[in-house]
Amino acid sequence: MNVLVVNAGSSSLKYQLLNTDTREVFAKGNCERIGIDGSFIGHEENGVKDKLEVELPDHRTAIKHVFDILKTVDAPIEGIGHRVVQGGWYFPESAVVTDETLGWVREVAPLAPLHNYAEADVIEICREMFPELGNVIVPDTAFHYNMPEKAWRYAIPRDVVDKYHVRKYGAHGTSHRFIWRTVHEMMGDKTHKLVSCHLGSGASLCAIEDGKCMDTTMGLTPLDGLIMGTRCGTVDPATVFYLNRVAGMSIDDIDTMMNKQSGLLAVSAKSSDSRDIEEGANSGDANCQMAMDMFYYRTSQLFAEMAASMEGVDTMAFTAGIGENSVTMRAGVAERLKWMGVEIDPELNKIRSDEPRVISTPDSAITVLVVPTNEELMIALDVEELLGK
Repeated sequence: MNVLVVNAGSSSLKYQLLNTDTREVFAKGNCERIGIDGSFIGHEENGVKDKLEVELPDHRTAIKHVFDILKTVDAPIEGIGHRVVQGGWYFPESAVVTDETLGWVREVAPLAPLHNYAEADVIEICREMFPELGNVIVPDTAFHYNMPEKAWRYAIPRDVVDKYHVRKYGAHGTSHRFIWRTVHEMMGDKTHKLVSCHLGSGASLCAIEDGKCMDTTMGLTPLDGLIMGTRCGTVDPATVFYLNRVAGMSIDDIDTMMNKQSGLLAVSAKSSDSRDIEEGANSGDANCQMAMDMFYYRTSQLFAEMAASMEGVDTMAFTAGIGENSVTMRAGVAERLKWMGVEIDPELNKIRSDEPRVISTPDSAITVLVVPTNEELMIALDVEELLGK
């Protein structure tokens, strides 16, 4: 089945047209700076990259350009899958788009206002332009929805939880689900308790026992958990009250600071990009070295927390931008987990490949893998399954 996968962000729109049977990617690209001066579309087809400078005042215009571009591709679209950041309390799994399910995406948008509104608009446009095609919503939160209540519930009054749907939702669920699928295909019955380590500009860990999410590090929003590129991760919630009362910062100011000015960027005082931070640390920059040390420390801490949620762990998998590409970061995290029996082979760790691979030693108590994630394929497979029914 030829599926168009669409991932609409606040000012961007990524797309990929692929076949679920052959796994062939016919075309892919990204509409950048939507609603901002200097907008353009980066398109790749048959290994050839092209940059189209076009005005993209809104997502409606962007998706129309995408469909125009894809007219020349010799692969008719048979279904459309939409990555939705926040499924809220409505989506325990992916769902076919109807008036009702599209309404749900908008209803839960206050939990992810920069993404859900744009995603809902794009879904609506796709339905208008191609009413004959089925659309499927694939929420990042769905994989985590049925984690045990002791993991998702917060210790705040039940009436507040019930009225405002305050709970741990997590994120990166589509990626974590793909990692479990791939690892289980490779390892079979050797893997029952996996900690999936999605380490990138946004980062989260997920405890997966026999295919079921037991816990994850992101919370009500993707701000919680690990230190990330510009996000602070877990801090004492009273920090917000303190900065509001004592520093005179508004809630919006604190929100911006914690989401866009914190994390690796704040600690390194250099960059949110781990490659720049590694380079700085190698040059003797103490702030960059501290950023790396904190990243190792926090990741290893929460790894142990994820293992505790399953009362054990037999496998860990690194994925996403940092997890797939940074030899240094993987080694640093593994070093802090030696006490749990983690041993990686330095030579295997250096190998760069697009294929999933084991990098641990035969004696390691926990099998360690690097698994390139493929959220687009996971979304496309959901489209094929749901529209096939």
